[in-house]
Amino acid sequence: MNKNMGSADKLIRVLIAALIVFLFYNGTISGTLGIILLVFAGIFVLTSFISFCPLYTLLGISTCPIKNKKS
Repeated sequence: MNKNMGSADKLIRVLIAALIVFLFYNGTISGTLGIILLVFAGIFVLTSFISFCPLYTLLGISTCPIKNKKS
């Protein structure tokens, strides 16, 4: 499992997850939509911590800068 997420991508995902959690506990979003968004927030945080997004792999996207340059 190679890393395919850059630091900006991880930060944006964590901020979106924090916003979703805040809106849920504030009562702005609730019900089934709130639960679904909380699940997505959890997925965002998890993928941010492991720096790997399975969807990016399927789409061939990588926001991670190349670290292994050969001279």
